[in-house]
Amino acid sequence: MDHTAPTEPAFPHLPSRPGFIWGVSTSAYQIEGAASEDGRGPSVWDLFCRQKGRVRNGDTADIACDHYHRYPEDVGLMRRLGIGAYRFSVSWPRIFPQGRGHANAKGLAFYDRLLDALAEAGIEPWLCLYHWDLPQALDDRGGWLSRDIAGWFADYATLIAHRFGDRVTRFATFNEPNVCTLFGYALGWNAPGIADAECFARAAHHVNLAHGMATDAIRAARPHAAIGAIHNRQPCHPATASPADTLAARRLDACWNRLYADPTIRAEYPPELEAQLSPWIAPGDMAAIARPLDWFGLNHYSPIYARAAETPLGFAWADAPREAPQTGVGWPIHPEAFRDTLLETHRRYRLPIFVTENGSGGHDTPDETGAVPDEGRIAYLAAYIGAMADAMRAGADIRGYFVWSLLDNFEWGSGYDNRFGIVYVDFPTQRRIPKASFGWYARCIAANRPKLSRAGVA
Repeated sequence: MDHTAPTEPAFPHLPSRPGFIWGVSTSAYQIEGAASEDGRGPSVWDLFCRQKGRVRNGDTADIACDHYHRYPEDVGLMRRLGIGAYRFSVSWPRIFPQGRGHANAKGLAFYDRLLDALAEAGIEPWLCLYHWDLPQALDDRGGWLSRDIAGWFADYATLIAHRFGDRVTRFATFNEPNVCTLFGYALGWNAPGIADAECFARAAHHVNLAHGMATDAIRAARPHAAIGAIHNRQPCHPATASPADTLAARRLDACWNRLYADPTIRAEYPPELEAQLSPWIAPGDMAAIARPLDWFGLNHYSPIYARAAETPLGFAWADAPREAPQTGVGWPIHPEAFRDTLLETHRRYRLPIFVTENGSGGHDTPDETGAVPDEGRIAYLAAYIGAMADAMRAGADIRGYFVWSLLDNFEWGSGYDNRFGIVYVDFPTQRRIPKASFGWYARCIAANRPKLSRAGVA
């Protein structure tokens, strides 16, 4: 039973936009589980989770949401929700246990089954090639620090496009390359746990090069594919008005918001980072990186804050102002920043925008009736979807919105403590319980669905 909040926010109404897409997003590592089944190889995150102190409570994604076995139930939830599209990622080590070479037939067959289930449910698949789960076998060969990985990634993209391109039109190369490189190679928070400025620059450039080569590979295999990349864009504010903190925020903005989208779309790197990147740039690289794209995937949650610090990049994360309203996991709530980010992204990159992640984390629990009330998440979604509508009215070319996430899942370094799903997962039993926000989002989608006259004309 869906739990309905007694006084839920009104549904934001978007400007009329024929074909606007409503969806949900997930990622392979965070939901699939089956970490050692059917030939899947280990990823860098499998090893990272087993390093003491890396993940809260020592959690692992070995089982996660067991989506590998329970995908029919999850597709059924999507159908009930009324979405038009589902953004998911493919597990590179499930397809290539060694990262390259011989493909794993059982891994490919899983995604065949998933795509067939989505087709039967009338839900369009949006396939992302990379959501941080690098095969450990490739990390052993240098991973993102090796220039060779761009070719390895293009080979992987070629196989995926050939195998699934008969049922998939929308392809994304990377999800949030800023997070996997900045957290993984400069700050040491994520796999593979490196904190080194030179490693960060190398990894960033090789990710960008891999994006360009994979874009060409998909285009060659499937000329009519619609290809994009997914970027996390958030305003970067200084913790104080000091010149040092102001400079720190500017450097964080370069690393977070401009280091990936600018070269892939504008064929240029942020000037603040050119000196660090130049040793790794070979002749012809920028042209190879900036390949034509069809859409821009935008992930956004809140503003972020920086302070000056003696770190590899000269900045550190800072807390948001205490007076700022926050989600259950302590992230600032600032819908106006979302509106402004959408408008700035539209002006800067001039591509159709799809909001591929937006949502609110909390520590939800079932109540005495077994329902899961999450009024805070409903208020967040109402405010942020309303801000998106404002950006559309102001001229931003926004064509879709995907909630993060369908399911509570493995939230990287936070393990299972932070819940972003609109469906509650009881991890010991794997029982799914739609939260109040699930019902609210379904009604929001229905309220924004074009109404047809008796003649069938909107």
